[in-house]
Amino acid sequence: MENPGRGVPYSIRTLAEASGCSPALIQKLANGKQSTANVLDAHSLVESLGVAVLVLFAPPVTPKSVTATTDHSSEEE
Repeated sequence: MENPGRGVPYSIRTLAEASGCSPALIQKLANGKQSTANVLDAHSLVESLGVAVLVLFAPPVTPKSVTATTDHSSEEE
């Protein structure tokens, strides 16, 4: 995890100290075991990292994505 402003990578511990979030939360987010955080923690993390909320917490892709299908059942052979 890099902080663009400092140019020095964060560890779980140093990001926790900088953001005020728990190391356990940051560890779970970093490992993908948790994909959400409460709004206060999310804003604390992004402010510490110097990025926008959507960089870390992007909304999920819609499950109803449009796929192209061709129905050949009505065509004559």
